[in-house]
Amino acid sequence: METVPPTTCGSLLRELQIIWDEIGENDSERDKMLLQLEQECLDIYRRKVERTRKYKADLLQQLAEAETEIAGIASALGEGFSSFSRGRGTLKEQVGAIKLILEELRSKKREKLKEFSEVQSQIVSLCSEIAGNGQSKSYVDPEINERDLTAKKLGELKLHLQELQTEKHLRLQRVNSNISLIHELSVVMSVDFLKTVNEVHPSLGDPKSGPSRCISNDTLAKLTGVIHSLKQSKQERLQKLKNLGKKLTDLWNLMDAPADERKRFDHVTRLMSSSVDEVSGKGCLGLDIIEQVEVEVERLNILKTSKMRELIFKRQTELEEIYRGVHMDIDGDAARKTLTSLIDSGTVNLSDLLSSMDDQVTEAKEQALSRKDILDKVEKWQFALQEEKWLDDYERDDKRYNAGRGAHKNLKRAEKGRVLVTKLPAMVENLAAKVKAWESERGITFSYEKLPLLYTLEEDAKLRLEREEDKRKSREQKRLQEQLASEQEALYGSKPIAKKPLGQSNTLLGTPGRRIGTPGRYGFSGSKDRRESVRGPNIIPVNYVALPKDDSASKGAA
Repeated sequence: METVPPTTCGSLLRELQIIWDEIGENDSERDKMLLQLEQECLDIYRRKVERTRKYKADLLQQLAEAETEIAGIASALGEGFSSFSRGRGTLKEQVGAIKLILEELRSKKREKLKEFSEVQSQIVSLCSEIAGNGQSKSYVDPEINERDLTAKKLGELKLHLQELQTEKHLRLQRVNSNISLIHELSVVMSVDFLKTVNEVHPSLGDPKSGPSRCISNDTLAKLTGVIHSLKQSKQERLQKLKNLGKKLTDLWNLMDAPADERKRFDHVTRLMSSSVDEVSGKGCLGLDIIEQVEVEVERLNILKTSKMRELIFKRQTELEEIYRGVHMDIDGDAARKTLTSLIDSGTVNLSDLLSSMDDQVTEAKEQALSRKDILDKVEKWQFALQEEKWLDDYERDDKRYNAGRGAHKNLKRAEKGRVLVTKLPAMVENLAAKVKAWESERGITFSYEKLPLLYTLEEDAKLRLEREEDKRKSREQKRLQEQLASEQEALYGSKPIAKKPLGQSNTLLGTPGRRIGTPGRYGFSGSKDRRESVRGPNIIPVNYVALPKDDSASKGAA
């Protein structure tokens, strides 16, 4: 097989010369064609050179762009650019080397962008949850600044994310705490808990929602508003129950309700002394409870109206007992007639009348309390008077020194009685001062058993002076009688027949020691009777005792 020689420009030129010779082209045509051919070759070389030059420029451009991109990525990633170098090879070798470096940096950039995207997506999600924009589930990818992908920037974003996560945790705690408080209030007041929280946000009523519960500002504000409303409602209901409980207790007390009837509402009366925070029983402030109490109060009010007459007269009896207990005068029959007339006339409100009677009872109790100290002193004074009377009777008894059963007790009582009698003037003076102070403070007279107590004390003082005068006269008469008896004995030398001393007859003497009668514990007799009893025909004092003469004196006289 014959080998074909390679085609070259010289062989083609020789072949062209042969063809021209065969054709018979002249030299000018040949020169012209050769010049044209040379020009075409130059154009082809020129175009090739231009394309090659452009390719070189493209390679240089690629290198420059790669260097710029590398510098930008390195700057964005925060990595130093000083370690990058083109190398010393051809342009293609340099482009190949720089592409490897660029691809590595692009991979790092993609990883950083992915990490930034995840962090910023979480940030946007949390911000949406906190702001309550409704984008917590379907948020859009956030725009990332690709020129700053440094670790510092990523750290700042992560720190912001951590702050938002902490904020979410705190808000979730607040939401859960508010829900728990709403549940407690709902239980106390028998309010529909699920309906209440679902009206705020549907995610709050589902216990399985957990961390996915809405934590927005709007939700927290609504929860706070619901809690405030429930607390206010709780306060109002508790106050209403307290008022109803007070009315219930007053009605029970007015009508002496039995313990079994009161026991049915123990859960209400126990709340009367409780504060709002102390009330936590299930359903204890429910509307049904309030309605039950209202129905009971209404029933008792109707019953109270039917028994009002009985209650009014019961108050009148209580008023009379109070006045009698402290020895104050009250015309009960007249008061009852007046009350009967008022009730039968129908012109007076029975509730107002009962309230007036309550006020009178309260006033009577206050006045009785103010009289207690004086009445205690009156009781001691009365006791002293009784002891004085007993002492007078005892000293008139001729057989008081005889030995017998109870004699030693009488002696002791007499000793104490004498001490007590000596204190009577001071006791009366002190009592009078107390009465005057009481009357001056209140501007009314202190009466005792229908008489002013000061008048009774003054009468007692007068009688005491009269009695002391009578005693003085009796002692003087006794002295004169004894002197006369001595003179007769000395004159006749014998003892005269003893005569019964004047004043010994009980039929002629009163009982001056008993100046004020004691029909009751504190009762007095009239001042006229006392004065007449003292002013009886006393010639010899009632406590006069005829003492036997000394035997030695009789013997001497004989």
